[in-house]
Amino acid sequence: MSDASRKLVSSGSPYEREVGFSRAVRVGNIVEIAGTAPVGANAPGDMYAQTKRCLEIIAQALRDAGADVRHVTRTRVMVTDMSRWREAARAHGEMFGDARPGCTFVEVSAFIDPEWLVEIEASAVVDD
Repeated sequence: MSDASRKLVSSGSPYEREVGFSRAVRVGNIVEIAGTAPVGANAPGDMYAQTKRCLEIIAQALRDAGADVRHVTRTRVMVTDMSRWREAARAHGEMFGDARPGCTFVEVSAFIDPEWLVEIEASAVVDD
């Protein structure tokens, strides 16, 4: 694989340089979006608002990678409290209702920032 076929997408997250990751990486027609936290959501305790923020960041990363929400084939939604999964699912459904990617919800013990309630990963295949 040549470096020319690998496109790195940054969201400007302060963690990207420190951790050494890209928000998204596109190789050929495949786009992988890293775990996306609700950076800048300013919504402590609000699972729905935090999920919406994660999805906004993901949508921008997709655009920056030359893809769109309709290209998403899989999402992984990680929440700190599974009893609140429907709040995150509502936001997920609003964004992906037509695309209907494969989706997994998992409960985790914590994220880097203790105020974060959700983090989302996504995979996409650009078909056009």
